[in-house]
Amino acid sequence: MSERIATAGENTTMTAVVQERYGAEPEAVLRTGRLARPDIEPAEVLVRVRASSVDRGTWHMMAGLPYAVRPVSGLRRPKLPNPGRNIAGVVEAVGPEVTDFAPGDVVYGTAVAAFAEYAATRPDRIAAKPPGLTFEEAATVPVSALTALQAVRDRAKIQEGQQVLITGAAGGVGTFAVQLAHAFGARVTAVASTPKLDAVRALGADHVIDYTREDFLADPRRYDAIIDIAGQRGLRDLRRALTPRGRLVITGGETDGRWLGGTDRQLRAHLLSPFTGQHLGTFISSEHADGLRDLTVLIDAGALTPVVDSVFPLAETAAAIRHLLDGHTTGKVALALPAE
Repeated sequence: MSERIATAGENTTMTAVVQERYGAEPEAVLRTGRLARPDIEPAEVLVRVRASSVDRGTWHMMAGLPYAVRPVSGLRRPKLPNPGRNIAGVVEAVGPEVTDFAPGDVVYGTAVAAFAEYAATRPDRIAAKPPGLTFEEAATVPVSALTALQAVRDRAKIQEGQQVLITGAAGGVGTFAVQLAHAFGARVTAVASTPKLDAVRALGADHVIDYTREDFLADPRRYDAIIDIAGQRGLRDLRRALTPRGRLVITGGETDGRWLGGTDRQLRAHLLSPFTGQHLGTFISSEHADGLRDLTVLIDAGALTPVVDSVFPLAETAAAIRHLLDGHTTGKVALALPAE
């Protein structure tokens, strides 16, 4: 086992969100407390966290649902002190094997137990923070924008002039996906609820559909790609909306199932794909510095901008997750930590 390097000095503890058991209600299982400041391994970086963010994955790890996540999150109780993943902050210390970063570097990316004043991570999980973004804006990017980038560019393989349908377009992943599809030259049809249509249109959607008033699959047009982020429609319906060689990328879709939670639809798409001319499937998003650097290029060029719905202090993390679960957000919900 690698020797861990003490980083705390005289400050041995830090403020952090603490979770000791699973539960679907954030107010019941999350609290703010004091934890030991993390030590790092020789190939790790310690980041003083200035901001983080929440997403649907946060809730899944917090609740331990569906049960399929528990081999990762912990079988009977959470393995980690809290379910945070996104970070933006300043490098506090580096292990002796780290050459790409130094104390004082301003970074963003992912880490485990990120709802805390300090988080340990690997150099291949972080990159230099885009200078035009605040810490809160930058912290909303890593997980959601990496998922959107991999869905739009790598899985849907969207090209200029193609017709693309994006469900859940006003959510955390959706707001990034709409902008990316537009940046790649696609004709974007975005699906959202009534209060969010103008916001989605402003992100670059060429056509918007209010799913509360009409069936978004009743439109006669056929799409070269469908990125299904928040849908629950069956594969048969989605396939009918695709061109004969179209691509369906399922990145979300929630059900109440405690075992699979909607992932059965994704598995069926993957199994069916070899037997049709259409490409049907899903993927597990990867978190890596190369993708972050690609996103930074797009952000610096003005092609990608985080949509921050609201910012909560770290002590109100449970309220931030509740706000997300209520379904009224447009874009992302950030968490802010003080500079000192």
